[in-house]
Amino acid sequence: MSSAPLPNDMELEDTSSQKNEVFLDKTLRPDRWDDYVGQEKIKENLKILLSAAKERKQPPEHLLFYGPPGLGKTTLAHLISKENNSQIKITSGPAIEKVGDLASLLTNLSAGDILFIDEIHRLNKLIEEVLYPAMESGMLNIIIGKGPSARTIQLELPPFTLIAATTKIALLSSPLRSRFSGGTFRLEFYTDEEIERIIERSSKILGVSINKDAAKEISRRSRFTPRIANHLLKRCRDYAQVKQQELDKKSVGEALDLLGIDHAGLNIIDRKIIETIINKFGGGPVGLGTIGAAISEEVGTIEEVNEPYLIQLGFLERTPRGRGATPKAYKHLNIPPPQDN
Repeated sequence: MSSAPLPNDMELEDTSSQKNEVFLDKTLRPDRWDDYVGQEKIKENLKILLSAAKERKQPPEHLLFYGPPGLGKTTLAHLISKENNSQIKITSGPAIEKVGDLASLLTNLSAGDILFIDEIHRLNKLIEEVLYPAMESGMLNIIIGKGPSARTIQLELPPFTLIAATTKIALLSSPLRSRFSGGTFRLEFYTDEEIERIIERSSKILGVSINKDAAKEISRRSRFTPRIANHLLKRCRDYAQVKQQELDKKSVGEALDLLGIDHAGLNIIDRKIIETIINKFGGGPVGLGTIGAAISEEVGTIEEVNEPYLIQLGFLERTPRGRGATPKAYKHLNIPPPQDN
């Protein structure tokens, strides 16, 4: 026997709630300067730059943001767009495969629009060459044809602002970096207090009540990163909902322990790396390839995802001979350090 179909209004309500959940990260993104926590010096510089450009009735100059993922580079681009009352077109370095792709993006911009390119360090070098005159003089040079019959078409572009973001600024060529005349800004990791404020704001948007101790517990396990903090908050909310508990320090601790996140923010792989160095290789130094083989993990993942945070906490040291565990790592795992250490 088939079940009766849902009334139209119930269908719409269900679809709407699903859409809100799918795009929850976008909902949690601040849309006002006052809601954007942290990065105070960058915010102050940007406010001055935007105010000055607005008084001159010109688009802001090109901007470059860099730093580890999850610190708010994309959010800053959206805030600048909103502050400037301009449209923002979003793409990424790998998505621009041909010169024609870049030409299509640039020629479809209106005066005052913002073009945001994420992961710009992955942009093709040939496309970079086309981007230089577009950023510098607002001209797009396109070569049509090949050989002796080739000719160059020069298109005038409307005034626009290019905002770029990267996690690896060293991979950007020097000519490209120098063309961000508005400034190059490095986003710093957040303090525990700033993460707490972000969690409290996000919990209000999610419609869940969280006390100060619970917010503090999530904050100290979030690796100083807002994106991770919001992710952990959502998982703690799910746990409390299913277990029919309050979102307090106890339920948060249980949820994060279930996820394998310890009180220092280390996940299962982080701890496995340190344990392997200590238990299998006498605390190191040991090569990264050897560690990867020992724990069946890719070297690139260890180097880019796990190692920076372990070094930041002082649990891992990088030497010419390899990686070694520090006394803090021994203490964290409750393992007595060797006498010679």
